[in-house]
Amino acid sequence: MSDLAPSDFEKLTLSELRQVLNATPQPYRVHVQIDSRNDRTTSTGSPFVELRLVDGSDSLVWRVFDNSPMLAETRQLPRGTCIELAAQWADAGKFGPEPRQPMWRMLTDDEKLVLFNGSADLARRQREDYDHISNTAHEMTDPRLRELCLLFLERFGDRFRRAAAARENHHARRGGLVEHVAQMMRGAAAVAAVYPSLNRDLLLAGVLFHDCGKMWENNYPEHGFHMPHDLWGELLGHIPLGLELVNKLWRDLMEQSASAEWQTLEPGNDLVRVHLLHLIGSHHGQYEFGAPVLPKTPEAIVLHHIDNIDAKMEMLRRGYTTSKDLGNGIFERFRPWPTHIVTPLPAIPPEPREPEAE
Repeated sequence: MSDLAPSDFEKLTLSELRQVLNATPQPYRVHVQIDSRNDRTTSTGSPFVELRLVDGSDSLVWRVFDNSPMLAETRQLPRGTCIELAAQWADAGKFGPEPRQPMWRMLTDDEKLVLFNGSADLARRQREDYDHISNTAHEMTDPRLRELCLLFLERFGDRFRRAAAARENHHARRGGLVEHVAQMMRGAAAVAAVYPSLNRDLLLAGVLFHDCGKMWENNYPEHGFHMPHDLWGELLGHIPLGLELVNKLWRDLMEQSASAEWQTLEPGNDLVRVHLLHLIGSHHGQYEFGAPVLPKTPEAIVLHHIDNIDAKMEMLRRGYTTSKDLGNGIFERFRPWPTHIVTPLPAIPPEPREPEAE
């Protein structure tokens, strides 16, 4: 290795690491958690250890072969261990980033806390997204939907912040569900401004609750990036769980003293609740994609398409940063995308406006 100590290496997230590497080894260090460790053998029968490393942005596989003095010690590292891995990193093609001449150490408790909060930029964006969700809920006009959303954030805010929007494909990271919901809320508000006949509060509440069952289906522990399989999520799925959660919150809300003032509101309480439940039940849009019912209201149709758009935009973003560049702005297809993707056409920025004369 170079004369530099590991602490002198620039510290990157795994996502940043992928973006800067080429065939020439470069010194970097990463803070990661070991998501899995498996003993394997090569085609010639030589042993090696395969470690899947994760942080809040990405994952990679580190293979330690029998010609490495680290083989014995890495075999003893249990899943969940948090380490710093410093190395000369190179792009190994289809195998992704490869650490050469690696050195590692355990992370301190303070370093673990920073790791679980994500990079400074990611942590900031997720805080802003959560604040946007909370502010949107506070601004709702319908008191029932407003208080329902606020009750949800009060009871499940911490769990909501940890959940992913998926195990793969889009927003598949700690806090990804908050990112997905906040961006969908921005899209829903924009569409509602174009189509004022939409029930804006209902649509925004539907955005908040459409994937709330993923707090069991796709959630992370308080101190970890390993997403366990939950029995309730496995047996029921996030749509039935979301329906059950909203019904429970609604019943609790109607037992509060403030609900007495809502009995004369039109539309009535039960009608509001069933329309919200319909948004949750129909947001996948098609039976073959797991929807128990098809969208049957304007808000349900808009929610389904906004959900689909945001998921696909996130998949494209990931594709541009992680897929192999085939040349001429063409990137290799990635799962589950059906084709290669092409660099989008940049827009011409608007000319600066002259200041108006007083």
